[in-house]
Amino acid sequence: MENNQSHMDRNNWTGNSGPAAGACRCFPDAVIFDVDGTLWDSTDSVAESWNQAIQAYGGLDLRLNREILKGLFGKTMDVICRELFPFLEDEERGTLAELCYQYENELLKRKPGTFYPGVADTFRLLSRRLPLFIVSNCQRGYIEVMIETGGLQPYVKGHLCFGETGLSKSGTLLRLMKRYDLRQPVYVGDTQGDHDACQEAGVPFIFAAYGFGNAPEACYSIHSIRQLPALLETLSGGL
Repeated sequence: MENNQSHMDRNNWTGNSGPAAGACRCFPDAVIFDVDGTLWDSTDSVAESWNQAIQAYGGLDLRLNREILKGLFGKTMDVICRELFPFLEDEERGTLAELCYQYENELLKRKPGTFYPGVADTFRLLSRRLPLFIVSNCQRGYIEVMIETGGLQPYVKGHLCFGETGLSKSGTLLRLMKRYDLRQPVYVGDTQGDHDACQEAGVPFIFAAYGFGNAPEACYSIHSIRQLPALLETLSGGL
């Protein structure tokens, strides 16, 4: 990273007081990433695949688009499906949801999401110093497709999602931390829900301000994933 870029990065984030800020005073032992709005934007392909699944299911006058999905991304899959299909009984909703997940994972292999600039380079750089993980509220198979299409396999130590745990994001975070014996990770995400989950799990949060949502109470923020290494270096100095 060029020196002028590092200087800009170090000054383009905010550090506030509070428990999360205090927890960041030592260099973290891992970085955990959200997916949607943090690493890539897959809303167009997801909307296309879910519309195909809805058509295949039949009998529903519903068509999704990226704006509808952007307002839902970040929530757990069961919540998303309840909000999209409130008129279906639980069993019917579950059947349609599984069909949507199947269509989505298959389409994303051919039409993957758009990665934010610098994701692969940042993963390559950070993985030399820290183990990298992914935690998302998505279904099974989604993270694997994202990792494969982005060529991130060499850099990701592990991942966990709602589809595997059935837990809230804070619960999934804690389970991943226990599985890999992580003591002081940080989490990078783009929504208030991510912030709240980190508060519940006691994990310092870094807000990806370039993503889908807002997190006005976040202690730290980045405006490009390329700024993350410099921010982590700054935090390791003891704020």
